[in-house]
Amino acid sequence: MDQKRDTDRFAAIFEVTHADVVRFAQRRTAPERGEDIAAEAFLVAWRRVAELPRDLDSARAWLFGIARNVLLNELRSQRRADALAVRLADVAASGGPVSDAAEAVASRLDLAQAWGRLTDAESEVLGLAVFERLTAEQSAAVLGTTAGAYRVRLSRARAALRRHLAGAAAEPDLREALR
Repeated sequence: MDQKRDTDRFAAIFEVTHADVVRFAQRRTAPERGEDIAAEAFLVAWRRVAELPRDLDSARAWLFGIARNVLLNELRSQRRADALAVRLADVAASGGPVSDAAEAVASRLDLAQAWGRLTDAESEVLGLAVFERLTAEQSAAVLGTTAGAYRVRLSRARAALRRHLAGAAAEPDLREALR
C-alpha cells in the first residue's frame, strides 16, 4: 500500500512541478536540454521518493536542487572531456613540434574525432586513468572488477584510441582545409 501511495504522491507532484523544473533547467542550459535535464531529475527523485517532501513548495525546491545537481554533473563531465582532449592533444603534440596554429587545431580535431569514436566503456576506462588519475586498483573498485581486468581494458582502450587517431590521420587532410 505504501508503494501505491508513493506512486500517487509522486505523480501528483510531477504533474504540478514538471513545467517548473523544465523552465528551471532551460534557464541554466541550452533550452533544448531542459526536458532531458528535467527527466533525469525526476528519475533521481523517483529513486529517492521516500525523501520527497510532503508539501508542494518544499518538494518543488527539492526537485530544483536535484535538477541543479544533474546540470552540475553534466558540466563536470563536459569539462573533463574537454580537459582530456587538451591533455591528449598535448601528448600528441609532444611527439614533435607543431609548425603553426592550424596544425595544432587539426591535431585537436583529430583527437576529438578519435575520442568520439570510442565506445562508452573505452572512454570510461580512459577517463578513470586520465581525468580521475586513479590507480588500477582504484579504477577496478569503481568498475567492480579486478585490477588485472582493468589493466587489460585500459590497454585495449588505449589501442582503440591509437587506431582511431591513425584512422583520422588517413582521412582527408584537415590541415589543408584550415590553411
